[in-house]
Amino acid sequence: MKLPNWKDIRLPMPRRVDLERLLIVGAAGLVVVLALRGGGDTTQTMVYDAPPLTSETSSASLEETEMTSTVCWYEDGDGYLVPVTRQIPLQDGIAKATLSLMVQSSENDLAAARMGLTNVIPEGVSFDIDISNGKARVDMSREALSCASAEDELLMVQGVAATLCGFDTVEEVSFLFDGQKRSRLTHGTDVSGAFTEDMVNVESVATLSGSSYADQVQLYFPSASGRMLVPVTRTVFSPADLPTAILELAKGPKSDSGLECPLPESCGVRSVSVKNGVATIDFTREFARIAEQSDGGHQAMQAIIFTASQFPGVKQVSVLVEGKAYQTEPQAASTWVNAAEDVMAWYPGVVEID
Repeated sequence: MKLPNWKDIRLPMPRRVDLERLLIVGAAGLVVVLALRGGGDTTQTMVYDAPPLTSETSSASLEETEMTSTVCWYEDGDGYLVPVTRQIPLQDGIAKATLSLMVQSSENDLAAARMGLTNVIPEGVSFDIDISNGKARVDMSREALSCASAEDELLMVQGVAATLCGFDTVEEVSFLFDGQKRSRLTHGTDVSGAFTEDMVNVESVATLSGSSYADQVQLYFPSASGRMLVPVTRTVFSPADLPTAILELAKGPKSDSGLECPLPESCGVRSVSVKNGVATIDFTREFARIAEQSDGGHQAMQAIIFTASQFPGVKQVSVLVEGKAYQTEPQAASTWVNAAEDVMAWYPGVVEID
């Protein structure tokens, strides 16, 4: 999943208000919707906790702030790594700023809890990042060695790697800890090699006898609650292309995964093709039953779009049912999965102000 060049992302500026009003809003602890996410036609909102303000608040802190989209990775209640698109101030060192949102702290933990998620990086961890020729080397401070278990260690390094691989300049990530190269972490997690984004939520697979060819595709399935999409890395014994990915998506998640199949039962795939940047996916008539789902089929369409968007050259996704267009226009390919404001909307206590 690749992030577009952040220099190309521009969002509207919030309007300046007088200091007295800001003091009242800050003291009340209201949660304010600040910005619209750019890069598309759909209006997006950002949920933001207003910082406490005092009479000594400097005028610089009231300056208009330009925002950008970034993707953080968190742990959900079932132990999966889940990407969430967040809005943060545009700044130098955007990769380090993104990772800092995933470090356990009172503020970060509260933000994650509002989404029903938890942070995967231990408290106090700092980062030194060097990126060159598509390879990122991350030096994590010694606090990263304090994970409680091997499972936590793996979530930490995979979450960091997936976050950095979301940027166009990074294809793989290697690790140092407290300035030293280590082969294993405290609880035995192997960190000797390089990590990539397609190493998250890997399904276990039985080796097929006599098979010498295996590859991987990333599929998106709704969580059991339906609140968000969870990427799953599946091993396939066929080319890791779009037709294979869509066929695997139609099969659904493993029965013991705790995830949901986005497509109706017995829904089949008639054909998959890509031409002039448009991925055309033709389903059997059963697909039309997604309209009966509680969300009107929104998550089903999103699962298809995000699964298709991982493949180079796919700019739009057109869904057909028995050869006829299911929607009026093709949908734009996207990597902005699980917008934070949408996930937070499922939880009480968030106030939106028009």
